[in-house]
Amino acid sequence: MSIEHLDVLIVGAGLSGVGAACRLRERCPGKTFAILEARDAIGGTWDLFRFPGIRSDSDMYTLSYPFRPWSGPRTLVDGASIRAYVEDTAREYGVDTAIRFGHRVVAADWSSDDQRWHVTAEHAGETVQLTCGFLFTCTGYYRYDRGYTPAFEGIGRFRGEVVHPQLWPEGLDYDGKRVVVIGSGATAVTLIPALAERAGRVTMLQRSPSYVLSLPAVDPLARPLSRLLPTRAASALLRWKNLLLALGIYQVSRRLPQAMRRFLRRQTARRLPPGFDVDTHFNPRYAPWDQRMCIIPDADLFKAISSGRVDVVTDRIARFTERGIALESGAELEADLIVTATGLQMEPLGAIALTVDGREVALGEEVAYRGMQISNIPNLAFAFGYTNQSWTLGSDLTARQVCRLLDYMDRNGYAVCTPRRAPDAGPGVPFADLTAGYVLRDIGRFPRQDTEEPWLRQQNYVRNAASMRRARFEDGALEFTRAAPVRVSASV
Repeated sequence: MSIEHLDVLIVGAGLSGVGAACRLRERCPGKTFAILEARDAIGGTWDLFRFPGIRSDSDMYTLSYPFRPWSGPRTLVDGASIRAYVEDTAREYGVDTAIRFGHRVVAADWSSDDQRWHVTAEHAGETVQLTCGFLFTCTGYYRYDRGYTPAFEGIGRFRGEVVHPQLWPEGLDYDGKRVVVIGSGATAVTLIPALAERAGRVTMLQRSPSYVLSLPAVDPLARPLSRLLPTRAASALLRWKNLLLALGIYQVSRRLPQAMRRFLRRQTARRLPPGFDVDTHFNPRYAPWDQRMCIIPDADLFKAISSGRVDVVTDRIARFTERGIALESGAELEADLIVTATGLQMEPLGAIALTVDGREVALGEEVAYRGMQISNIPNLAFAFGYTNQSWTLGSDLTARQVCRLLDYMDRNGYAVCTPRRAPDAGPGVPFADLTAGYVLRDIGRFPRQDTEEPWLRQQNYVRNAASMRRARFEDGALEFTRAAPVRVSASV
């Protein structure tokens, strides 16, 4: 039985994968491609997460695709709206028919003899084999099958229910109940105001606080601009305004951390009741943007706290008890439901077992080229967003560069592109420089980067976009190989 061959194989039908397919169809119309999606739906993160209040903390003007800009007035929207946007984009650009659902890619082996990837996927309990000239992984950065929960002492003693937001049960009843949410990150600050609408009491239990910044849910410039300009022009202006705002907040945080700390503290104190202990609950020990900043719409978390429906407790967990959680301070939080918003488990390239000519690839020992390819691995790219700006800004930049690379290879008769780093180059630095626990736990399994281009992608979309436009593929870091002669069997 012959094995199907494709020019490009995309792994993942989330925000990145659908965007990559649209770019391929737009810029490389002659290429054959398919999208293998492990789950049974489009959307990735935005289909997986179903907890109350699920939304993005990135604005939709930068989270949306540049080729299909967001036109609604709301800038911070719910997960269902994002999922619908990705689905509609896939249909509109005709890439939905290229998606093969229920196909989990488990292994990929590059063959230098064949100049192609041999890909193994699992589908309906069977093994599926394909080959492709170029492998583009759009799998995100975390495990989909489970989140991270610390080994809490006595967790089995608790008589109530313990739930991780990543695996939120459909129809979970929390009406009138006492709910404790463990965590202070983006998931916790999103979940808590939504739970507070129906729960009897919600407690936000945090070991250490996060920086929380409130932004308007509806962009104040959206309606005026929509009346003055065509939709695409208005969306483009809002996109750049929000892009530069997010970048500006990040740059000020890095260059003037104490000034940003004071600004955030004032903004928080102004939205909370008089006498609230801001310094204990919302003034972290670390500098702004050492960890990802939490963005909330219209101060919803602060409003929930001010209403008396939400308590904030900053303490350490000693153990779980039958009735709730015993704290190191000696207090006990009674609960009917405990939500462990304790983070993700990072996973590089969707846990695909990569080999090159039979040799297992140790990703943590390799270095990323322009944040999209990996040293010593031929014809492979991975989509990755920004830690300080919208994910799509980075993933779409990579998709456009992949299309440029494929076109360059075709025009010059190249079949293989392999990033090669100088043998005497240093070990590099971590791919992400955040100090959050979920990053520190697993960042060593990801490719590293260097401190200079082309082995560096800064956390700055404007600079990266300009660098990509100037970049020449003949930069000495990419090794190109021409197509091998077609083998013809000898006649007998």
